Amino acid sequence: MRLRDKVALVTGAASGFGAEIARVFAKEGAQVAIVDLNEDGARGVSAEIGKKSLPIKCDVSSAADVYNAVDKTRAQFGRVDIVINNAGTSHKNKPMLEVTEPEFDRVFAVNVKSLFHMAHAAVPVMRAQGGGSMLNVGSTAGLRPRPGLTWYNGSKGAVNLLTKSMAVELAPDKIRVNGLAPVAGDTPLLPTFLGSDSPEIRAKFLATIPLGRFSKPSDVAAAALFLSSDEAEFFTGVVLEVDGGRTI
Repeated sequence: MRLRDKVALVTGAASGFGAEIARVFAKEGAQVAIVDLNEDGARGVSAEIGKKSLPIKCDVSSAADVYNAVDKTRAQFGRVDIVINNAGTSHKNKPMLEVTEPEFDRVFAVNVKSLFHMAHAAVPVMRAQGGGSMLNVGSTAGLRPRPGLTWYNGSKGAVNLLTKSMAVELAPDKIRVNGLAPVAGDTPLLPTFLGSDSPEIRAKFLATIPLGRFSKPSDVAAAALFLSSDEAEFFTGVVLEVDGGRTI
């Protein structure tokens, strides 16, 4: 098993990419904290995985909640080897001037400020352990932006760049920091990204992906597994595009 004896904390793990990452990590030997604002969803994924998991309610935009999640994970499992910053949100696809300030603030609080909180909570723990791995889930939106999601695009561009900067700064501590840039997946956020869930809008978007489909949670989980495993010990600062060729 590729994550034997590792402890992972996965945010946004009650559904979508995060839930599948948690399942795959547990199958590969990790003990996993299922961290999500949706407490019932987190408990459901944890029940599916079993005793190797711990559900934790957490709003990643709250420093207190993030510190609590890290503390509970370490108290339960003894350490924190891997952090997956997967939780994210978006404003609806619409003209940039129609996005309200509260919508903007929420997008940046969940997608960007959460990394600030997690770094403050988890990096000292990893330093004390002698190293660790952090994986930030960005988006192709931060690499190949399109109209309608301007402020979301900016938040994910920040995630992609922060990943590289964190990697350089934390390398002396043996803390690897990598990122993923998935294309849109068939998750609960898809209608928000597209602005509509009509067959016509779906077909128009799919036509921009050379491999002809949306990303699947299994695609993202497989990439997360590799970058979080010891096989990737010389990988840091990588933002891996899981996109079927979308960003070419």
